[in-house]
Amino acid sequence: VQLQASGGGLVQAGDSLRLSCAGSGRPFGHYHIGWFRQAPGKELEFVAAVSRSGGRTNYADSVKGRFTISRDNAKNTVYLQMNSLEREDTAVYYCAADNSLRVRLGFDLRGNYGYWGQGTQVTVSS
Repeated sequence: VQLQASGGGLVQAGDSLRLSCAGSGRPFGHYHIGWFRQAPGKELEFVAAVSRSGGRTNYADSVKGRFTISRDNAKNTVYLQMNSLEREDTAVYYCAADNSLRVRLGFDLRGNYGYWGQGTQVTVSS
């Protein structure tokens, strides 16, 4: 599966953004999808994940209550709605996919995802 992330931009603290991750090449509904981010000088970190059906979601503690992940398999797209953005959310955001059992055992582990899209930059100014 090929992944294309989009929707990033420059916003002010408190604003909202919606990122999209569009998939192609394989039946999108077969894949669990995760969002990760990497801030300047920091390690890649887990943000959120959604199961193949959309029935299960997981979030990093730092974004719980502010970010919402969802998917529309008919449109081959996963969304990350980001509200109440903070400067600390500034990062390059990546979406990742996998359809193996290992993802179900660890949605937050980058090594469990075999397919990655290019990143989209999110910059939050104060």
